[in-house]
Amino acid sequence: MAKRSEYVAYLLDELASLGSLRAKAMFGGFGLYCDELFFAIVADEVLYVKVDDANRVRFEQAQLQPISFTMKDGRVQTMSYYPLPEAALASNPELLAWAKEGLAAALRAPKRKK
Repeated sequence: MAKRSEYVAYLLDELASLGSLRAKAMFGGFGLYCDELFFAIVADEVLYVKVDDANRVRFEQAQLQPISFTMKDGRVQTMSYYPLPEAALASNPELLAWAKEGLAAALRAPKRKK
């Protein structure tokens, strides 16, 4: 089981006002959950939040690019998770505002059947 990074612990503390938070190790990084809703990824010490058609423009206007990775077969896989602008990491209110964008996108996502 991967040990939680200091950065993830910092994020959980900074985002605590959003709700009940937890981090789950996954794919060499961490998934962040708020009230059991998956809304963010931490990979290589970078926070990426969920983005959808309703909030993508805000991230694109900030010239942010979605997280992507290269598959074993060489294909590039892009996910609908974007990093936050640098300014958001220097201000808790800004961090919370951008994190709420990810939480809102997660709330709008279709529910998966169990």
